[in-house]
Amino acid sequence: MLVCGVDLGSRTVKIAFSDGERLVEKYYFDTSEFYREYGQKKDAVLMIDFARMGLPRADITVATGYGRNTLGLAGAEVIPELKAHVLGAVYQTGLQDFTLLDLGGQDSKVIKVRKGRMIDFQTNDKCAASTGRYLENMAHVLSITLAELSRYSEEPVELNSTCAIFGESELSGKIIEGHSIARLAAGVNYTIFKRIRAMLQSLQSDTLVFTGGVAHNQALQRIIGRETKFTLVIPREPQLNGAIGC
Repeated sequence: MLVCGVDLGSRTVKIAFSDGERLVEKYYFDTSEFYREYGQKKDAVLMIDFARMGLPRADITVATGYGRNTLGLAGAEVIPELKAHVLGAVYQTGLQDFTLLDLGGQDSKVIKVRKGRMIDFQTNDKCAASTGRYLENMAHVLSITLAELSRYSEEPVELNSTCAIFGESELSGKIIEGHSIARLAAGVNYTIFKRIRAMLQSLQSDTLVFTGGVAHNQALQRIIGRETKFTLVIPREPQLNGAIGC
C-alpha cells in the first residue's frame, strides 16, 4: 500500500510517499508554483493533477499544513498540523518523551510530547520574526545566501527589534556601523533563538527535536546547544516532518 502525505506549507509544499514501513519518495515544491501549475479550485476543494506532476498514484492521501484551512485536498483525509508534526517526529526519532520545535516558513511551534502524544503547545503564527521567511529577508539584506548565513554563531551583534520588517532597518543600520558579516549573521541567527526562548523554557524536556526548514541552520543548532540544557536531535528529514507524519 502506498501512502501519500502532503504538507501544504506557506512557503513550500512537501510531499512524502511511504510504503507503510519506509519513506520511498519525497518532493518539494514552491507553494505559489504548486498551486499555479498543478492545482485548480473547484467548489472550495483543491484538485491536484498528480499525473501531470509525474507522481505515483497513492492508495491513501493525507494532508495537513498551512493550506489545509483554506482548501480541502480532493480525495484526502485532512489532519491537524500539530498532530502531523508530532507523529512525524515520533516516527523519525523513535522517541516518546520530548519537546518539539518546528520553525517553518512563516510560523513557529513548540510542542511538549509525552508517551508519543501532545500534552501542551505554543505557537506564533502572527509574526514572521522567528521563521524561515525572516532569515531569507535578512540574508538578502546582507547579500549572502542562507547557507552562508547559517555558518555564523559567534560574537553576535545585538539586534533588538521584535518585528521582521523593522529588523531589516535595524540590520541595515548595523551594516553602516561597520560590523563584520560574520557578527551580523550571528546576530540574525541569535535573534531567532531569543524569540523562541520563552516558549522553549515553558515547555521543557530533556530532549529537543528540531524540525522544519530552519532546522538546517547549523548556527541556530549551535546556539540552542550552547544556550539550553536540551539534548538536541535533528531528524533525518526535518523539513519533511509534517508530510511524514501524515
